[in-house]
Amino acid sequence: MKVLLSAKKLNKSYGDLKVLNNVTLQVAKEEIVTIIGPSGAGKSTLLHILGTLDRPDLNPESSLSLDGVDTTQLNEKAIAKFRNQQMGFIFQFHELLPEFTALENVCLPTWISKKTAVDSQDKALELLERLGIKNRAHHKPSELSGGEQQRVAVARALINDPKIIFADEPSGNLDSENANQLHDLFFELRKERACSFVIVTHNKELAKRADRTIRLKDGHIY
Repeated sequence: MKVLLSAKKLNKSYGDLKVLNNVTLQVAKEEIVTIIGPSGAGKSTLLHILGTLDRPDLNPESSLSLDGVDTTQLNEKAIAKFRNQQMGFIFQFHELLPEFTALENVCLPTWISKKTAVDSQDKALELLERLGIKNRAHHKPSELSGGEQQRVAVARALINDPKIIFADEPSGNLDSENANQLHDLFFELRKERACSFVIVTHNKELAKRADRTIRLKDGHIY
């Protein structure tokens, strides 16, 4: 399988606290990988670095490449543009803007990339329809259930056709039924949209279903 994401010798420290220690991993195209481990193991830190939301410690031996582009060599403006075009993100608490409707929240990444409003809305509505919540497009997050909010977040992650989606405990705030539906959706979308997923989770069933599971403990991969 073709390697999409490649990380080599990633380290991260906060003062004297070593959070990641020489982490090396790869993710293939259209692969679903889960990251598991105890609280404080560095899972979210690793996810944020892989998704370029945070930087690894400076190290000449470190590299982080997505589709052949080494993101450690990009400046902040270039990284932001690359992230917007190539990556999607789903978080445990949705991170939707409360003053915006579901449709507007989904459109946000396209506005950042300066796509036309009409094209953005048409695509957003198509995604909301695919996720079964087009009828909620003009409702604000406070008017949506937890499961509906998370589906809006998934649509937002997909709007720019990313090559990879990073998810941090995406079902951690959902009941078991909605969690299972969300997990099913990830596997369907992987096939439909040919994208990879890297998912931090405590959900054992999701970890079992993944193509591969990475176990992180004390900043090391086991």
